[in-house]
Amino acid sequence: MSGPLILAIPSKGRLKEQVEAWLADAGLPLSSAPGGRGYTAAIPALPKVEVRLLSAADIAAALDSGEIHLGVTGEDLLREQVADLDSRVMLLRALGFGRADLIVAAPRGWLDVETMADLEEVAHLHLVRTGKRLRVATKYLVQTRAFFARCGVADYRIVESGGATEGAPASGAAEIIVDITTTGATLAANHLKIIGDGVILRSQAQLAASLSADWDADRLAVVRQLLGVVEARARARSSMMLVWPAEADAAARSALAELVARGARPRANGLLIAERDLLEAQALLTAGGIGPVAASRPEHLFEPASPAAEALAARLAG
Repeated sequence: MSGPLILAIPSKGRLKEQVEAWLADAGLPLSSAPGGRGYTAAIPALPKVEVRLLSAADIAAALDSGEIHLGVTGEDLLREQVADLDSRVMLLRALGFGRADLIVAAPRGWLDVETMADLEEVAHLHLVRTGKRLRVATKYLVQTRAFFARCGVADYRIVESGGATEGAPASGAAEIIVDITTTGATLAANHLKIIGDGVILRSQAQLAASLSADWDADRLAVVRQLLGVVEARARARSSMMLVWPAEADAAARSALAELVARGARPRANGLLIAERDLLEAQALLTAGGIGPVAASRPEHLFEPASPAAEALAARLAG
């Protein structure tokens, strides 16, 4: 192997804590790297992985440049910073945390503006009346321009925001904003409302791979290990294992035949089912007089291959 596989994670804040918890939950806790001075870490279970601690924005840039192989950062940053994202970076896995929506918001007092079509009309009237284009404050220039173009909004100009974007309308710096929100509380505090069809992106943290990094067979093997473990943990969280007495095996299998037909997987004197089917299985077994039946959740549920890892290998080979 020519070198380690480099994985970058956020260096601070809530997202860093969430990434560390996600890795630990999968059985891959981080430890400090000797002599790393806080900029690097290690995953003892995967010694061929070097973990770098970078800002979320720097992770997006490093994925684009190929300086790192894998990174965890927000999809909003990836789509803003990486031109032609799909040809440069592959999104391997949405992680279910770090959620935020990139939205268009207008003053709450604009009662006639509920849709992007309304905004297009207001922007045109504003230009006719004042000779000036509607100002849009944002840090997300690329996605704003693309979204407004898709919605047919042309009579506007972007005011690049360097601070608290949501305060721009109140300060007179802009009429509307495009920004990230999680709860909407800050927007409400600034007397803003989200335009009904103005959600540009429902973002969350993504495990992403650089398509321009220095890949080889050994590094792909490490990716298969990493993804195999985190995918196995995710499967386990939504699965249950049922076990019944050996003498009741035939009756139990007959009672649960419908679940097997829907994808439940037989085991010796038992059945692996989706958690959502647990109550249905319990009712069927009870009706058949079968018991005692133990239900438990596996820690990991491994499959022979990782779909995400194989898709990455195919992209790199193609």
